[in-house]
Amino acid sequence: MTDSGSQPSEDEVRWARLTDKQRACLDLLVERQTSKQIARELGISKQAVDLRLTNARNILGVPNRDEAALIYARLRQTYDRIPCDPIILAPRPALMSFDSPNGGLPEAIHDRGSPTNEPEGSRPPFGDFWRRDHARVRRVWIMAALLVGLALLILTGLAIAQALTRLISG
Repeated sequence: MTDSGSQPSEDEVRWARLTDKQRACLDLLVERQTSKQIARELGISKQAVDLRLTNARNILGVPNRDEAALIYARLRQTYDRIPCDPIILAPRPALMSFDSPNGGLPEAIHDRGSPTNEPEGSRPPFGDFWRRDHARVRRVWIMAALLVGLALLILTGLAIAQALTRLISG
C-alpha cells in the first residue's frame, strides 16, 4: 500500500497477480537455473515451466527472463515477508535457588527421576538402561548381561537346528 493507504502501488498489484506456481518457477530462475532444471526440481514438464515464466514475464511487464528474475527478486524482498503473528509464549520458569539446608541439591532435583513425577508413558522402555553416562562397573555388568543373553540365543538356535536335523534324518 502507498503512504495514503488508498491505492496499492503498481509493484504491489504485480506481486499480487503472480500465482504460487509462477513464484515457484521464478524463485528457481533467480537462482540461475534453466527451464529444464526448474522442471526437474518441481516435477513438471519444461513446457509448463516456460509457460509459467512467460505468463510471469507478461505480469511483470518485462521482455526477457533475466529482467523477470531481477524484478521478481526486488519484489520478493519487499512483499514476500512473513506477517507478524503474535505468539503467546508460556512465561519463563523461575530459576531455582541451590541454597539448600543440607548443602547439596534441592529435593526437587533429587525427586526428578521418580516415576510419580512423570506422566505415564513418558519414560523410555527399560528405564535408564540406555543412558550413556553409566559408571564403568555398571557398563561392564550390562555388557556381561548382553553377552550371556546372546550366548543363550545362539545355544537355543543350535539346539533347534540339531533337533530339526535329527527329525529330518530320521
